[in-house]
Amino acid sequence: MPNAAAPVTEGPDRSEAPAHVAIIMDGNGRWAAARGLPRAEGHRRGVEALRRVVRASHELGIRYLTIFSFSSENWSRPASEIGDLFGLLRRFIRNDLATLHRDGVKVRIIGEREGLEGDICALLNEAEELTRDNTRLTLVVAFNYGSRQEIAKAAQKLAREVADGRRDPASIDAEALGAHLDAPDIPDPDLIIRTSGEQRLSNFLMWQAAYSELVFVPIHWPDFDKAALESAIAEFARRERRFGGLVAKTAS
Repeated sequence: MPNAAAPVTEGPDRSEAPAHVAIIMDGNGRWAAARGLPRAEGHRRGVEALRRVVRASHELGIRYLTIFSFSSENWSRPASEIGDLFGLLRRFIRNDLATLHRDGVKVRIIGEREGLEGDICALLNEAEELTRDNTRLTLVVAFNYGSRQEIAKAAQKLAREVADGRRDPASIDAEALGAHLDAPDIPDPDLIIRTSGEQRLSNFLMWQAAYSELVFVPIHWPDFDKAALESAIAEFARRERRFGGLVAKTAS
């Protein structure tokens, strides 16, 4: 995914903040289990954490925030839990979309929509359409998303162009493939955060993460807040980003 220029923002100038932060929101179930609560309560508290982080992202000068909300692998979970997750998505969009729009947040969705229930697709489309002209913060929601699937789809698009005689196979390079991903206009993440102590990408933004800084934090997602985000950004700011060459400043 090419590093496109970011739009002018209306928020504060925080030059120390990464332009694009992506988060694997992990640990809702473990948070609930540690408190003797049902997993559904962990997911509900996770939505509250998301609200805090969206608000904090703008305050800290982040221009793009990508969240891993539902993985293509999550379909293997119990049907009751999938129902709870989809119910939370419905309520989040219905209850929070007006606030996001008022606050100048643009919503973008990446992932596979084919096969989703009609009302879910309608809500995702509504969120994108209503907020498409906002510039304060871009919230990218990875829903029914898997990075391997995204890359495979991009390869299929290129293969069709070759089969149709519209592309020379020799023209296929990293830039061409990146241009066929779900959101090629959005810059690669500078910082990827995973909560709950796990240290892997789990099929999330694997192409886009080629030069991202990775920060793994031990706290579960429902406990993540502005202070935790600031701590991860501080760790990001301490690192030297070389991109295979000379040292690059971590500030945006």
